[in-house]
Amino acid sequence: MEFEADEIAYGFYNEYGRKAGFSIRKVYVNKCKKTGVVTSRRFVCAKEGVRGKDKRDQNVKNPRAETRCGCEARLVIVLNRDSKIYVVSEFIAEHNHYLHLPSTVHMMPSQWKVAATHAIEIDLGHESGLRLKQSYELLSKQVGRYDNLGFTKQDHKNYLCSKRQRDMEYGAAASLGRYFSRQLKENPSYYFATQLDCEELITNIFWADARMIIDYSHFGDVITIDTTYSTNRDARPLGVFLGLNHHRETVVFGGALLYNETIESFVWLFETFLEAMSEKKPITIFTDQDAAMSAAIKVVMPKTYHALCSWHMWQNAEKHLDHLLKTEPQFNVDFLACIYEYNGEDEFLTAWNEMLDKYDVRENKWLIDLFKLKEKWAQAYVKRTFTARMKTTQFSESFNADLKDCLRTDLNIVEFFTHFETIVNQKRDKELEAEYNSRQKFPRLKLKSSPMLNQVATVYTPKLFDLFQTEV
Repeated sequence: MEFEADEIAYGFYNEYGRKAGFSIRKVYVNKCKKTGVVTSRRFVCAKEGVRGKDKRDQNVKNPRAETRCGCEARLVIVLNRDSKIYVVSEFIAEHNHYLHLPSTVHMMPSQWKVAATHAIEIDLGHESGLRLKQSYELLSKQVGRYDNLGFTKQDHKNYLCSKRQRDMEYGAAASLGRYFSRQLKENPSYYFATQLDCEELITNIFWADARMIIDYSHFGDVITIDTTYSTNRDARPLGVFLGLNHHRETVVFGGALLYNETIESFVWLFETFLEAMSEKKPITIFTDQDAAMSAAIKVVMPKTYHALCSWHMWQNAEKHLDHLLKTEPQFNVDFLACIYEYNGEDEFLTAWNEMLDKYDVRENKWLIDLFKLKEKWAQAYVKRTFTARMKTTQFSESFNADLKDCLRTDLNIVEFFTHFETIVNQKRDKELEAEYNSRQKFPRLKLKSSPMLNQVATVYTPKLFDLFQTEV
């Protein structure tokens, strides 16, 4: 036989091996020293030769199984210098081992190949947050069964590992720079900033795309930031600026990765956030009970009302008042009433003191410290500012729950940003769905004869109309 190129000869012998039931590999090549052209090449059965002696054999507890048995099967090609065609000079067909079954040939190493179409689907599945097993199962069902795929689950994993290495071949900082450059090229309004330490290494990162900036201009009067979610292998706290849109759906205003949660880091973060948002300061900001964050807000946004998230307060109460919550079921009711129910300051102070006496907790340090911050969480004080009916950052907990479904600790920095984009787009799809429903469906009026409700029903979104109608 004759072949126009050595790779064509390899493909032919590999296809022969697939049909016969053996894997092949390249073991020898001879090239012209002047031109570098391949003049001869040998392809052999993968079981050719024997494994060399490993000096560590005595120390290895579980040595790998032997795969070679000195098989002589081979195909050798030589270049005809006149015709420039490769000619078969030697062929041995006999094997000294069992050949593989037709149903298992896709597992042979030389048959492992991720087709371009499958590579695209693997990339899409990975970017969508599918686990490796889920993605492999999906691909196999599309082609009928595993052996029709042409590659194994390990090949699937190896492909993703190679892709990660390509994405990060210039290092984390350089790869991050390339990612941001691509974003800026697609949309010049994309905003990102990095904070460097004394050694010129990236410590903190903030970013916001054009849609986030526009959304903040509409819905940025009340925001929340939560840094309780650590997102990647470096355990960097992820800070996400969130709010509510006119459908009372979660809207994302920006994200940040922080190496530490010091006052200086939060000052940089808030200043950078405001710079991205044309220096528009929120009316109210909800946070957890982070002292460093609180101090930074006083520095950067002194006129912004700082409110504490009641959900985080309750989480802390479970840590510091666990004995009361277990032995005094009524304490839960009384404590929550102090947070939500009392609109008058005197009414709140009376109820708080009665609670302290009733459960004998006047000396509890956590409650003493919490009371010093009462203007940030008690309804009697919080009602004085605009909060968009927000009392908690719990919807940020919902956002974190979505992140956990999509993100894993083994993601590199570029993969994290890709997956974060997926979660943000999911939130935006919910807004589109709510917008469609608001135009498709009409609210049900409880007072059909009310001119005011009939008018407002055409102006407010369904969620806000329900709130208004309840007040009426």
